Amino acid sequence: MLLEVKNLRTEFKLKRGTVRAVDDISFTIDKGEILAIVGESGSGKSVTSLSIMGLLQKPGRIAGGEISFKSQDLNKMSQKELQKIRGNQISMIFQEPMTSLNPVWRIKDQIMENIMTHMKISKKEALARTIEMLDTVGIPSPAERANDYPHQMSGGMRQRVMTAMALSCEPELLIADEPTTALDVTIQAQILELLYQMREKFHMAVLLITHDLGVVSEAADRVIVMYCGKIVEEADVKSLFSQPLHPYTVGLLQSIPQIDDESDQRLYMIKGMVPNPLNMPPGCYFSDRCDSCMERCTQEMPELQEINGHKVRCFLYDKAKEGELSAK
Repeated sequence: MLLEVKNLRTEFKLKRGTVRAVDDISFTIDKGEILAIVGESGSGKSVTSLSIMGLLQKPGRIAGGEISFKSQDLNKMSQKELQKIRGNQISMIFQEPMTSLNPVWRIKDQIMENIMTHMKISKKEALARTIEMLDTVGIPSPAERANDYPHQMSGGMRQRVMTAMALSCEPELLIADEPTTALDVTIQAQILELLYQMREKFHMAVLLITHDLGVVSEAADRVIVMYCGKIVEEADVKSLFSQPLHPYTVGLLQSIPQIDDESDQRLYMIKGMVPNPLNMPPGCYFSDRCDSCMERCTQEMPELQEINGHKVRCFLYDKAKEGELSAK
């Protein structure tokens, strides 16, 4: 087991109250595995990744839980100790490459800085590795493009630069936060193929943060579905798409447009809105949007239970009926 997150709680203390962005979540990632975390905006996906990296900004803070990487508790490490791991053993591709890259530094200088911070090599060797990594991620004429500034590259190219930087020290875990957002479909496919190739080449694990279920179906081995900071479902990718259990997951899948659908029916939409994080409802957070809501759902928070290797947080599935997936 490479990464283990246990009962993680991340809060933001505001003047109007406390927002629990990540609410008691637990999961693991094995070496070489691609785990996707999906959910709509505000579900806690990106905050989870920032918590793992130790990059939370005030007023955010980790309020409880453990984050163990190779049996080391990252929560108990100093910033100096974390800096030795960040960009080296754990790397991250941030959501928006234009704001993540320094606009006044050349591409080569930004990648070389990361390499020389973590690897004891000369500047000449760092430049050679930078050009090698740019070539690896498919940037044409890498020696010339290394001299470019970020604004001289397209969105897809900048995302490749971020990927090259993240992979430059051959990390064991890569966190990719919405790596295909704002990219056209062709570039999305190229970036996903690139991540898959890098996983195979470097034998690394990938934590893929996304709201795009199409991306998940193409790239992930296992999927976690989050809603309002909680895990509501977890399964391998085939099981999740063929037999989703939680009403929220069912709604997400029904919302995906189908190319071969010739009916004139409107696209399915989950009713209602995500609750105000400063005023969460009692019981299940999805209850007021759920077509299968029962009275119990409005009063109690269901536990995350396992049914045939498939985890779900919903009262529709009784532990006493384990193995029976007919209730929906």
